[in-house]
This record gives sequence, C-alpha cells and structure tokens, in this order.
Amino acid sequence: MAPYQLAPDPASPGERLTVLDPATGEAFDEAPDQRAQELDAVVHRAHEAWRSWRTDPAARAAALLASADAVEAAGPELAPLLTREQGKPLTESYAEIARTAARLRWFAASAPETRTIADGRAVHSEIRWRSLGPVAAVVPWNFPLQLASAKFAPALAAGNTVVLKPSPFTPLATRLLGSVLSATLPEGVLTVITGREPLGALLASHPGIRHVTFTGSVPTGRSVAAGAASGLARVTLELGGNDAAILLDDVDVERIADRLFWAAFRNCGQVCMAVKRVYAPARLHGRVVEALAERAKAVVVGAGLDEGTELGPLNNAAQLARVERYTARALADGAGAAAGGHRLDRPGYFHAPTVLTDVPPDSPVVTEEQFGPVLPVLPYGTVDEAVEAANATLFGLGGSVWGTDLDRAEAVAGRLECGTAWINHHAELSLAQPFAGVKESGVGVAGGPWGLYGNLSPFVVHRPQEGRQ
Repeated sequence: MAPYQLAPDPASPGERLTVLDPATGEAFDEAPDQRAQELDAVVHRAHEAWRSWRTDPAARAAALLASADAVEAAGPELAPLLTREQGKPLTESYAEIARTAARLRWFAASAPETRTIADGRAVHSEIRWRSLGPVAAVVPWNFPLQLASAKFAPALAAGNTVVLKPSPFTPLATRLLGSVLSATLPEGVLTVITGREPLGALLASHPGIRHVTFTGSVPTGRSVAAGAASGLARVTLELGGNDAAILLDDVDVERIADRLFWAAFRNCGQVCMAVKRVYAPARLHGRVVEALAERAKAVVVGAGLDEGTELGPLNNAAQLARVERYTARALADGAGAAAGGHRLDRPGYFHAPTVLTDVPPDSPVVTEEQFGPVLPVLPYGTVDEAVEAANATLFGLGGSVWGTDLDRAEAVAGRLECGTAWINHHAELSLAQPFAGVKESGVGVAGGPWGLYGNLSPFVVHRPQEGRQ
C-alpha cells in the first residue's frame, strides 16, 4: 500500500468524476465531483488558516522546505498516477515532480524586500509587503503538478492560502499531492477541490478569493477574469501560445534538428510554449522538413508506463479530435504530410507525430494553437517576411531564432512580439525568471521574484524623522 492516503471524499458517493486512461480510453479511477455549495466552507477554512499562516515567514519557509522533501519522497506514488491520468512518459512525470519540489525550495528562500523611500521630505517612509488572503489556482491537464506548484509555491511563500482546482481530466495526482502536503502544511493552507465546470468559474468569482491565477484557453480565461472582476480580485492569466521558430540561413540543420523536434513534440505537443510553427529559408526548407520528418518517424510512441516510450497519447478525446480536425483541414487545403498526418489505429488517444509541408499560411494549424503532435514547416524569402509572419498571431507567449551567428540571431529575436525569446533552444525556463505573455497570451507575470510580488500588496508606513513631531 502507498504510504500516502487520500483525504476522505467530501462529495457523496453519487457525485463522482470518472477518470480515463488516455493510453486506453478506458475508465480506471474516480474523484469527487464537488458542488458549488461546498465552496463557502472551503474558502472560509482558507481564510481562517490565513490568519496565522501570514504571520511567521520563518515557519512558512520551513514548511515549504519540508513540503519539497515530502514531494520528492512521494515520487514513486505520484509519478505513475500522473502518467496514468495524463499520458506522458514516466520519465517526464518524474521530471515534473522534481520541478515541483525545486520550485517549493526556490520560493522557500524568497522573501519580499522592505524598501525605504528617499524623496527629500523630512519623513521616513517604508514600503512593506502584505499577503492578499485566499488565492484560487485553476490548473489545466498538460502539467498538473508543475503548473499547480507554479501557482501555489509563490502564493504560500507570500503568506497567502490556496484553494487549488485541477482539470477534471487529471484530478488524481493533484489530490494525492494535496494529501502529501497535508503532512507538512497547516490545515486549510492548501486545499484541493475537484469537479466539473462550472466549479472553477464559481471558485474564481467567490467573494472570499483575493487573487485568481489561471492557466488555460483564451475563452475560459476571459470567463475567469469576468468572474474575478465581480469581487475585484487580482488575476494572473496564462492563456497559451502559438510560438514560432525562425531558422536563419546560416543554421546548421542537423545540429539543431533534435532540439527543434523536441521543442515542438515534448509532452505530445501539449505545451503552451512549444514550437507550433517553423519558418525556414526557402533554400533550406526541404532539408528542415526531411530532418524533422526523419525524427517523427523514428520516435517511439506508446503508453507512458511502457518502457522505452518517448511520446505518449494526447490527454483526452476532445483534444485528439481537435488535432485531427486541424490536420485534415491542412491536408484538404493542399498541405502534404512528410510524416504522420493521421491518428494511430489503436486504443487510446494516439496521433502520429506529424510534420506538414506546403501548408497554406492561413490554415488553422498555422494561425491557431493546435496543442498536439503536429508541426507545420513554412518557407520564407526574407527575414523581414519571417518576422512578420511569426508576429501575425493573436498570441505572444514565446518564440525562438536559430542560427550560427548569435548576434544576428539575437537581433532578430528582439523583433518578436512575445514574452520570452530563445536563441538556438526553446521552452527552457529558469525558476528565477519572469514568465509572461503579450497580446492574448495572458495577463500578469509568474515566475521568479515577480511571481512572489504578484501575490503581495504594498503597505506604506510614514513616520516623522527623529527630532520631529
């Protein structure tokens, strides 16, 4: 038996959420399908826990460090469960758990800085920082634990409490994580709730919530923001991307092919900041397509728990249908599949790793976020044309430029309309850096000290200087 036990279900036996294994498409477990009427009690407990949690920064830091140790120790229970409900290879589940523990440690060592205002007046003024109160964290299914920790670690470090709602597709590992952390955090400091919509929307609009942090689609993000506005709660929204990779004419195709492939296909392409479009110089276009197609045909696709699997299934039937629809539309409009182009004839939500060529630039697989293992490769004539095409999207999360002349590549990267630009790599983030998008990719900043301060409110204290009354 696993050493960690889930908390008793708050829902009645009839209120259940069926969880499917994306490698088979079959049900394998259940979670509580909690109801709106339970939110008042949950948020009230979070508010009561906040009263003491906010008062002792040293105790918070110690609890977060203990939490990191507990997460690592629970890896053998968490990782297989995460793979079973999400679909990713087991090695990637362990990596997600490691990232969760690392983020807890990073924020345990973070503290807001009290600052003095020197403005020439005979007044001593200090900027101090106060926590906000209960925070709602609503998390999608692609990185359930990693994205949860990106929200709750800075919120807890800042002295807030958190109510965490995972996707109904991936509730199990998050519930288990909540049980693991219940041994290291005071009661009510972190509460996991599970259920179908509109549970997340109702949580975001609850009057007791002071900050809503959400990762997901643009339409849902708009709804979350509207709900949060009813209580004037702060919002942080990460709403996806349509990241472009621009290959310059001096790029070494074979040298960068592996990095570029995995920047697009890791986690079966279900990464908000994955490469979703490649722009290659016309004279190199064929070589780029060939190199990526070669890797797509060779990658081992299978169930995440199977040894040797490199690419798992898509997480759910709706996402598989979306990827199929975008691919079929591109092929119908004249694109060719250099690799893949179809779902796999097997149980579960598997789609062949697909590299598309001759794709019309206005095809939805180019203009929208496909969020799956399908990559269009488009030729360009001049760098100006490539930059214009890369920026011709409503998204602005990330982008990358690939080439041998790093100064030239950096100059091109500086023209991209996005929150993060990489050179000769993509989708690599440090815990210390800010993470934010422009345009419809989001509102607010996560990561690093910016993520900490986003969970705090400034409190200014003025007093006369010594000798003055």
